[in-house]
Amino acid sequence: MASVNKSLAQLELEPASTKNLKSFVGELNGNLKILEKGFGVKIFQNGNKVSISGESDSIQKASNAIQHLYASTTRGVDLSKEIIQMAINSNTELNPEPISQDGKEHSIKAPKKVIKPRSKNQNDYLNNMSKFEVNFGVGPAGTGKTYLAVAKAVEMLVAEKVKKIILIRPAVEAGEKLGFLPGDLSQKVDPYLRPLYDALYEMLGFEQVIRLLEKEILEVAPLAYLRGRTLNNAFIIMDESQNTTVDQMKMFLTRMGFGSHAIINGDITQIDLPKNIESGLGHSIRVLKDVEGIGFTVFSSRDVVRHPLVRKIVDAYDQFDQKKN
Repeated sequence: MASVNKSLAQLELEPASTKNLKSFVGELNGNLKILEKGFGVKIFQNGNKVSISGESDSIQKASNAIQHLYASTTRGVDLSKEIIQMAINSNTELNPEPISQDGKEHSIKAPKKVIKPRSKNQNDYLNNMSKFEVNFGVGPAGTGKTYLAVAKAVEMLVAEKVKKIILIRPAVEAGEKLGFLPGDLSQKVDPYLRPLYDALYEMLGFEQVIRLLEKEILEVAPLAYLRGRTLNNAFIIMDESQNTTVDQMKMFLTRMGFGSHAIINGDITQIDLPKNIESGLGHSIRVLKDVEGIGFTVFSSRDVVRHPLVRKIVDAYDQFDQKKN
């Protein structure tokens, strides 16, 4: 429990554990330094006793974050900079949302790690991917859309619930302008799929990813190459879907066969299509919003887990666009 006044809070982290305390404070107290900077407070730690000094409001927020983070270490969570930043983001809101309204936190077990949600929207996204065969994840970069979708695909492949993973990322041209890029098809598509590859390497390891590619269990293709195909027993992820046209999005959504799951991720504020062409992502959301069996998760800057400035940048652009419109 915390006792808070205008300048000081005293915390006792329980259950006391040398291992958990070491994980909590980080190497050379690195985690405490991030928290100090994030909340504008001073933090002093001695064993399982923590003192926080600063403004009363900041102290309370820091206290909430510290207790949440320490509780995470007791569940075996390795505190990364991203997790700490998410705790700061959540606790600097006037009304921070709990990760789960029903007390159930969804997680994904990949071969090399367990992936847990870091915000309510991420938890909702994981829940939707378990409930629905078609899911839309919409929001700014850095919110975990791609990473969590890949994690779910890996989990289902390992559990033999699907037979292959197909990665799609339209490069504005959706096939028509691939000739402007050097190299063969794989070389042309790969640069646009780097975020997906990075997630796969982390969850499966480089050698396993290469083996899956060689066996065509993991398939990488530009959107246009799906035309005419029916994809059965596959987990299909389309990233950057805001850069599809209406017809391309319809084509993609109608490729699903039996036993397949489709994830459509994108950011409707980052459309690279010509001004006179409507984004297939925004159009499909309007068309499908009332269709039963399709999940929609909308992310915001609160879910951004990159550098803390990224969240501020996203908010600044959103505010600018609102004023302009």
